[in-house]
Amino acid sequence: MLCQYPFFVCPVEYSEAEDSFKYDCDPSPIFRPQEYSLPETMANFSALLGWKKTVTLYPFVLHSVALSLFSSVIGPFGGFFASGFKRAFKIKDFGDVIPGHGGMMDRFDCQYLMASFVNVYIMTFISETSPQKLLQKVYFLKPEQQLQLYKLLQDSLIARGILQP
Repeated sequence: MLCQYPFFVCPVEYSEAEDSFKYDCDPSPIFRPQEYSLPETMANFSALLGWKKTVTLYPFVLHSVALSLFSSVIGPFGGFFASGFKRAFKIKDFGDVIPGHGGMMDRFDCQYLMASFVNVYIMTFISETSPQKLLQKVYFLKPEQQLQLYKLLQDSLIARGILQP
C-alpha cells in the first residue's frame, strides 16, 4: 500500500531555491504495479471462479517475500556459521564489551549472513544499469582501456547499423 506514495519510494532531496526537502521522482519500476500471469493450474482455477487469469502486484512485494523467506529460514544459521568460524580459529568470543554475552560482535552474527545475502540479491535482481552508472565505471578504467572500450562500442554500433562509418 505504501508503494503508491512518493514519500516512501523517492529519495529525499534538499531544494535550496525553495528551502525545503523534496521527494518527487519517477518511481523505480519495482515501485510501479505490474501485471503477472498466473501459472496454468492457478489460472484455470481462477477462470472457474470467474476471476482474472492475471494478478497486478508491485514487484517490490515479490522481492520482500524473497528476502523475508531467506531471513526467517536461513538467517538464524548465521550464528552457527560464526560459531564454527570462531571454533576453527580457537576463539571463545569476538570481544568483551558485554560481560557474559560473548562480545558485542556475537550479538550480530546472523546479520553478517543477512547483509551478504541482501547485497547479492540487490545486485543480482533489483539493481538497474543506467548510462550514468556505466559511465561512472568507465571513468575508473585506465585511459587505454577507455579507448579500447570506445573502439569496441563504435565497431558494434557500426556493425548493427546504428552508427554510420
